[in-house]
Formats: sequence, structure tokens, C-alpha cells
Amino acid sequence: MAMHTHHPVTGPPAAPVRETTGHLLLRAWCVAVIVLALGGVGLVNAVGPVAAGVVVVGSAVVSAVVWAVVRPPVLVSRLPWLAFGYVGWALLSILWSAWPAASVVTWLMLAVTTFQGLFVGAMLAWRDVVRAVASAAKWIVALSLLFELGVSLLVHGPLLPGFVIPAERMDPIVYWSRDNLLDGGRIQGIFGNANLLAPAMIVAIIVFAVRFAARAPRRPLLLVWIAVAAYLFIRAGSATAVVAAAFVALVLVTVLVMRTARRPGERTRWYLLFALLGVGGGAVLWFGRDALFGVLGRSSDLTGRDMIWQAVLERANQHPLHGWGYSTPWIADQPLIDGWIVDHGETVVQAHSMWVDAYLQLGGVGVVLLALVYLAYLWRSWFFAVDRPRWDLQADRPYSPLTLLPTLIGALLVVQGLTESAPLLLWGWMFVVLFGAKIKQAPLVGVGPAEQTLSIERGELQRPAP
Repeated sequence: MAMHTHHPVTGPPAAPVRETTGHLLLRAWCVAVIVLALGGVGLVNAVGPVAAGVVVVGSAVVSAVVWAVVRPPVLVSRLPWLAFGYVGWALLSILWSAWPAASVVTWLMLAVTTFQGLFVGAMLAWRDVVRAVASAAKWIVALSLLFELGVSLLVHGPLLPGFVIPAERMDPIVYWSRDNLLDGGRIQGIFGNANLLAPAMIVAIIVFAVRFAARAPRRPLLLVWIAVAAYLFIRAGSATAVVAAAFVALVLVTVLVMRTARRPGERTRWYLLFALLGVGGGAVLWFGRDALFGVLGRSSDLTGRDMIWQAVLERANQHPLHGWGYSTPWIADQPLIDGWIVDHGETVVQAHSMWVDAYLQLGGVGVVLLALVYLAYLWRSWFFAVDRPRWDLQADRPYSPLTLLPTLIGALLVVQGLTESAPLLLWGWMFVVLFGAKIKQAPLVGVGPAEQTLSIERGELQRPAP
């Protein structure tokens, strides 16, 4: 017969597993590192290039100390060696650089950005990487909106870098903020440049949407953040960013369609269809650029970029193999740069195309290395997104929305890099290194030694018994 007992069948109750304090602090620092990358231009506008450089180098020192203390699991064979090759060629170019001082300074920033990308990827599991990027994006969205609102309500006029109020009317290109938030004009956020604000808002929308799809906590607030980022994106009024957003949407649809394939060869038909759509869309964009950019309020020469490209290519062709020496961005006070290309009375400090810029600085070798970096990144991120997670005989595991982030960011950078040099530095280069290295180290979300070790520190798993 049944017996009553006072002894419980289950184990004694225990408090839920929580993240360790150390991991919370580690993730907070990673968020700060990503904020520096996303908003680095804003930091330069606020405190000047020298103070910003000190902050950036200081952050790298802190990250190096944390790395030495934590010693995360890293497979050396799975590091992004192609990216290291590009960084190494940039370092070697100092030997023949036409602007050696600028090469040393800007290469140091490149090295710091590369290291910080590796740092974040090594310290955090996939879920925490996406969460950290989302947190950093919230800071950038909030700071940009509050900055523009503060200028409109407190300054009541344009503002120069360093929080200087101009004594007389100047060319709008030099303003940090043009005080356009309340009058309907283009806004620039903390970047001081609408063409930098808009891509950052696309990043924010992408990562917030990924978090929403992954059923993150406080999902209604994520919708609010998406709305605010979309508002700033629209107010930036960047034609290039509109094209980039359309391309990101096309890539998203392609990935989701590829995930529906059930039989071998089914993806081939979809690849052919989307390839035709891509070629057709590119042809329409090229041959109908006058009408398209007219609708967007821009000239078909992309605001004088063809003049800049022509001047840069003429100089680059003088050293087609090895280039003139690394310098991203260009330093305006260098003799060969100062007054070379002038726009609205200001010396231009980029080629407005990462490929043209790489050709000028590092020659054909640099272009090939950069192309290999992006090809490897896009290849891995694409199959990271479209392939079902599998490490045994089970073939029906659900896809993770987190795997969409690297390939969508890659799509954004490819389009942005056609008319801007921004993907060569700051968050553009950091994300290529971060996601490229992370996919190689942990090709499955939550699976593998690196992901499990970091999950233990996060509090999701218990340490194995000794």
C-alpha cells in the first residue's frame, strides 16, 4: 500500500543560478569598449584627437590586463589570420610611407581596434556578444538624440567640436551639430556627420531586432529603441545609408528563404533567383542613378565623390603595388594631404571608398588582402546564418536569431564601403574582426569548449566536479 513520508523526493530548494559579479563587470567593460568603437568620432569631437587617443590606448591597456587575468580559451589556429595579414602589411608600409608619423599613429589605432575586437569575442559567449552590442547601441542612440536635443534647447544654434559656440556663421560642414532637430533639417548626432550617424542607426536597428526575435527580456522596450533609431536614421537623410538599408533587407529575406530549404539542390534555385535580382537591382541603380538620387535629394555624382576618386586614383597609380603608406584616416596637416583635395574649404581626409583608400595607402597588395578578409568574413557569416545548427545526427534543431547579426552587419559594411572609408576603422573594422574571429572560435551558438567555459562564468552552467 502507499506510504506517506516526510522525506522529499526532489532535492532541497536552491536559489536560481545568477551571473557572477566578475562576469557582470567584464560584460560592462566590453560594452564600454564597443561604445568607444561606435562613438569614437563623437569622442574626438568632444575632447579632441589627443585626449581621445589617450582614452583609446588606455582602454587597450585595461583590456590587455583583463585578458591576462581571465585567460579565456582561444584556439590559435582559429584566429583571423587574414585580418592579421592586412594589419601586418599596414605596419610594414611604414618603411616606405610618404607620411611616416601619420602611419605610426593611425596604425596604432588600427592595432588597438583589432585587439579590442578579439578581446570582446574571446571574453563573451555569443549571447553576451549580441547583448553587449545592443547595450552599446542604446548608448549611441540615446547620446545622439540627447545631444541634438540639448543643442536645440540650450544652445539655440550651431555647435562646433569641443562644445564651442561659433561667433559668426560658418560653412555647415565644420559644425558638430547644425541645430536641425526641431526645424526638420538633417541631423548628425554625436558623430557630427549624417553619413556616419545613419549606418550606426542601421546597426542599432539590426541588433535590437535580433534581440527581439531571440525573445530577450523587456521586448516592448526594444520596439521603442527600434523606433528611436529609425527616427534618427530618417532624420540623417543619408542616400548611401538608404541603399545600404535596402541591401540589408534583401540579404535578410534571402537568409530566411534559404532556411526554408528542405532538399539538396533547393538552395541553388534560390541562389540563382536572388543573384538575378541583385544584378538587376544593381543595373537599375546604375543606369537610373540620376532619377534615384534626385528622389533622395542627391546628385548622381554622390556629392562630388567622383572628383575625389579621380584625384586619389591618379596619385595611387604612381605606386600601384605597395601604395603610399598606411594612414586611415588621412592626417590633414601632412604636407602631401593638406590642401590636396578640398571640399567646402576643408581638406578631405578620406577617399570616400574603402577600396580606393586601401589602393592609395597599401597598393594592390593591400586591396587583395582586404578583399580576402571580407570574402572570408562574408563566407563564414553567411553559412553561420543559413545552416541549421548541427553537431550530431539530429538535423532538426531550430535556428537561432543571433546568427543573423554577423551577416547583416557584413551586408551593411559592403555597401557602406563603396562610398565611405569608415569600414576600415572604428566599429566597422572591429566588427569584422570580432564576428570573424568569433565564428571561427565558436561556429555554433552555445556549443563547444569556448562557449561552455564562458557560459560557466556567466552562471548558465555549473562547473564540472574535480
